[in-house]
Amino acid sequence: QVQVVESGGGLVQTGGSLRLSCAASGNFKSINSMAWYRQAPGKERELVAAIIGGTSTNYADSVKDRFTISRDNARNLVYLQMDRLKPEDTAVYYCYCRMVTSTGLDYYWGQGTQVTVSS
Repeated sequence: QVQVVESGGGLVQTGGSLRLSCAASGNFKSINSMAWYRQAPGKERELVAAIIGGTSTNYADSVKDRFTISRDNARNLVYLQMDRLKPEDTAVYYCYCRMVTSTGLDYYWGQGTQVTVSS
């Protein structure tokens, strides 16, 4: 079994900062990539940031220069540092992990954490 658990969401004012964390645990051989997605009410889930192999990153244009994704490979953690937050960043943020398991390459989602940015 694999568990993916997010933490760190909350309510913040425009211009503020939040740091999301995601921990992966359970039976897997390695983690190929980790990412953060978000889904706002009435909208589709979208990629926010991804980190592949621990060093290669990519970001949605809307969060470039404001958000930073990082990874602790030894502890199977991924972080999303969110600065200069805007009301349009309000959404449920989901952690995504792509892993090598006994059955091959699988992916897992966390349960989501709410981020609300007040104007």
